[in-house]
Amino acid sequence: MELEKRDRVTGRTTTGHEWNGIEELETPIPRVVFFFLGATVLFSLICWVLYPTWPLGSTFTRGLTGFDQRNLVTEQVAKADAERASAWAGKVETMSYADIEADPALMQPVKEAGRTLFVDNCAVCHGVSATGGPGFPNLTSKSWLWGGEPEAIEETIKVGINSTNDDTRVSQMMAFGRDGVLAPEQISNVVTYVRSLSGAEGDAARIDAGKEVFAANCVACHGDNAKGSHDVGAPDLTDHFWIYGGDVDSVYTSVYSGRQGHMPHWDARLSPLQVKLLTVYVHTLDGAPQ
Repeated sequence: MELEKRDRVTGRTTTGHEWNGIEELETPIPRVVFFFLGATVLFSLICWVLYPTWPLGSTFTRGLTGFDQRNLVTEQVAKADAERASAWAGKVETMSYADIEADPALMQPVKEAGRTLFVDNCAVCHGVSATGGPGFPNLTSKSWLWGGEPEAIEETIKVGINSTNDDTRVSQMMAFGRDGVLAPEQISNVVTYVRSLSGAEGDAARIDAGKEVFAANCVACHGDNAKGSHDVGAPDLTDHFWIYGGDVDSVYTSVYSGRQGHMPHWDARLSPLQVKLLTVYVHTLDGAPQ
């Protein structure tokens, strides 16, 4: 039987492990480690008994305290809504848009609440500053597709554009090239003409030819003056704001392949008060940093 090996300096037994002449001592685990391990296990057992803990398929153990974070948050939100309603929200619900915007003291909480709603629900498409991006309108430009009056903005928010709402706004630009309505040369000419409306330079002959193509195919939606139509959501082609880009390739793609924007309807997700707050916020955007 092999005898225990002891360290010559400390007199303690070794584990038999050796590395480069250094032997590992047989050192017991400190008692404090066992203490905290036991305390942790005891704490876990208490939590399992007192608080919601274990999943049980479609439900979970409720615990003796019945504590539910979801109920707590629901109560806090309801309390905040009640406090807000007593302070100013009740007034907003009954006032007209003109009266709301004419009240500076009221506009401060309205715009703060509206911005929160915008960031939470709209910024993913329109951006935090509402300046839009490729395929999404710049809401600070005041170049409205469906009208910039508060009532028109409210309706757009509620029913959406090409959404699943029964009353959705419907808008689609034809695919003039893909569907064979216009030849490539005609598309190039009308692109040159359309870009010239917002100040882009182009060949005079192409502009004249494009004007004829525009008159024959585009005025039904964009109007004789190319200022667009709020009735069908057709954009103003004479300003400098482009939803899908104003370079030659982007405009050509729009004419050739057509466009169909989409905006979800919010009437089922947002309350009438929230829609009104969001409407005021969007209507009063001025392009300044938010």
